[in-house]
Formats: sequence, C-alpha cells, structure tokens
Amino acid sequence: MTHVFHRQPKQKLPVAVGGKGIELFDQDGKSYIDASGGAAVSCLGHGHPVVIDAIKRQVESLAYAHTSFFTTEVAETLADRLAQSAPGDLNHVYFVSGGSEAVEAALKLARQYFVEVGQPSRRHFIARRQSYHGNTLGALAIGGNAWRREPFLPLLVPAHHVSPCYPYRERREGESDVQYAQRLADELEAKILELGPDTVAAFVAETVVGATAGALAPVGDYLKRIRAVCDKYGVLLILDEVMSGMGRTGYLFACEEDGVVPDLITIAKGLGAGYQPIGATLCTDRIYDAIVGGSGFFQHGHTYIGHATACAASLAVQRVIQEDNLLANVLARGEQLRAGLRAALADHPNVGDVRGRGLFVGVEFVADRSTKETLDPAQKTHAKLKATAKQNGLLVYPMGGTVDGVRGDHALLAPPFICTPADIDRIIDRFAQSVREVLPVA
Repeated sequence: MTHVFHRQPKQKLPVAVGGKGIELFDQDGKSYIDASGGAAVSCLGHGHPVVIDAIKRQVESLAYAHTSFFTTEVAETLADRLAQSAPGDLNHVYFVSGGSEAVEAALKLARQYFVEVGQPSRRHFIARRQSYHGNTLGALAIGGNAWRREPFLPLLVPAHHVSPCYPYRERREGESDVQYAQRLADELEAKILELGPDTVAAFVAETVVGATAGALAPVGDYLKRIRAVCDKYGVLLILDEVMSGMGRTGYLFACEEDGVVPDLITIAKGLGAGYQPIGATLCTDRIYDAIVGGSGFFQHGHTYIGHATACAASLAVQRVIQEDNLLANVLARGEQLRAGLRAALADHPNVGDVRGRGLFVGVEFVADRSTKETLDPAQKTHAKLKATAKQNGLLVYPMGGTVDGVRGDHALLAPPFICTPADIDRIIDRFAQSVREVLPVA
C-alpha cells in the first residue's frame, strides 16, 4: 500500500531508481528513453555532473534564505543572465517555483501595473481555446483546456477566449499564412472591442502551444500582428513559454524566432531542467518602473521564490546549454526528428500531421487523412499509445481532446537537447513501432 496520493490512485506505477543521459531506469532494471523529458522538462537528460556539482556546492554554502530578508549572489547572477539573454527590455526577473506560479505572477503583475498607472478598469484577460497555462486557479481560468477547466468552473474568474493558431485544422482552403494570421488578429481585435478596450488588461498565449494541442507553432507573422493589435489598444502581451522556452525550440526564448517582444514572459521547465523546481516571470522596464515608481511593492509572493539551490541548478543548466552549443543541436536534431517521423509513418493512414519547432514535436492522429476526421474518443488512443510506448521502452507525452477538449489525439515528443543523431533514430524507431501496434495498418 502506498500513502502517496498519486495523480491516478488506481494506477500502479513502476519505481524510478536512476537516470543517465536520455534514459531512466526502474526498480526492475528496465530502461526507458525519455523522449518527452517528462513534460518537456529534462532538457539536459538525467545525471548531468555539472548541474549536480553546482547543487552540491550551493547546498554546502547556503541552501535557502527567505527573500523578504535577503537576496543571494546566485539569484542575482541568474537574473542577470536571463535579462541579458531575453529579447528587448525584458530586464526584470521574478523567480517562482514552477510554471503555474509564473503565470499567476504574470497575471497579478499585469493587473497591478494597470492599478499603479491609474487604469483600474482593465480587468479582462483574453487567451485562446486549446491552450494551457497551468493548474492553479488563475492560470486554469485563462487557459483553454476544456476538460481540465470543467470540474472547477464555479471557482474560476471569468476569462475570454479566441481561436488558436491551428493551421492544420482551422486555416481555410486557399488561405495564405498572411491571410490566416490577419483573420486571427482581427478576431482578437473584435473581442477587445466587444469587451471594451479600456477594460482589457492582457492577451495571453503560448508562443508554441504545448500539451493541449501538440506543438502548434505560429504561422508567418501571426505574433507580430497580435502584438500590433495589443499595442493599438494598450493591452499587454503575455507570452507563456513555460514549455516552449529556454531552448526547446532552438531559441532560448521561443518568441525570438518570431521577432516579437512581449510585455511579460513566463518560463519554467527548461530553466532548471528538472534538477530543481523553478520558474520565472520576466517583465519590461515599463512595468517594473510603474511598480517601483508607484507603490514600490509587488503584492505577491511565495515562500520558495528565489530559492538559492534552485537558482544554482538553473544557472548551471543555462551555462551548459551555452557552452555545449546545444541550441544548434536542438535545431539540427529537431529537423531530423520531424523528417524521420514523416518518413517512418508516411504510409500510415492514421497519422495526420507532424509539426513543431526544434525538439518540440507533435504528432496528430486521425481516423481519415483526407477528411481529418478524428479517432473515436471512446477508444482513448492517446492513452493506449502512452502505455504501449512505455512497454517498448519509450516515454512520450500523449493527450486527448486535441481539437476541442473532447475529440482528437496527439503525442508530444520533447527529448533532451543532448540527443545524438543515433538517439533520434532510436526514438523514431520505437515511436513508429508503438504507433503501428496501437493503430495497425490493414
């Protein structure tokens, strides 16, 4: 009997006892290729000696000091590094313990900013359907993941949603990238006008949609058009890069590829690579100066923000990414992974789309390629794929409800940045094998 309240208490889990490189090992000695990095977390794989050594050295000197009393050298150094790496004037870093906390901080900071500058009527947040921003109540409220939200709807603050950038399913026949991006920007503008421009605080979007819809990347200049609409009405742009940031797409900040600077950006998973729980919210000079020049106090906080040991782990992770030139490897291995999956599954009638950026790859499954009809949700194909792949020694991150919260199945792959070409080939082989076992071709 276990006294751990597991996510799925009826499910018996193997016990993980070790990890090395891109593999994890259970108590029976079975090895698994961690092709999803957990939930796109373990970007340096497992057991990295540089990161482990940094954690040990930090614990020996100072494990933790509460941020209402002290700052620490390691937190200051990590913040300096992030500010220097971030696009534009995202120069101010608020450390938290994970992605949901980072989004909560961004929402509260956006609201407080408008209070500080004398626009207290700005209270509405707009996000997108089929998005995910975290499981705390504020983050859940703005998210567009229908099945996660449904049980808690009476507890959630009102939020508003527009269409995702989902070209595989929602771009009209004959519609160019430019036309599609403009249509989505027009939809956002219409929603702002409907709510009243002086009541909207921020638009929140994942730069590349993660778990809910499976690595949906923005098309063309979509984000630039969204940025322009926000600027037109004085609405803040919050980009959620909890999953897609810190190198996952081949850029330290995913929005760099789109040439867009948000007002706030959230990061987490790749920041600490799973070696310590950490996240952060970055904001521009304008927002920071409004707080400092106003009340002088961000009315927010958690016990473990700026945790010295977590900052030490993250600093080591970021140094390894730079010193080992891993962003270039992410781009190269990502191209290999997508091309390899398309080739290996080219003749499979249930593989509808292979997409993503860098080592952030989604595979969407369909009942029919030509119509894009979804598989029967009752079959829970995503769950079967996860279990079968695990039996085959491969960890992937599938989910159902891809299309509307009920219909649709996809799998997300987010392997470590350290993968070699041979590692990617192994991932492709095991994934294709698992797909064929779950969805056999006649």
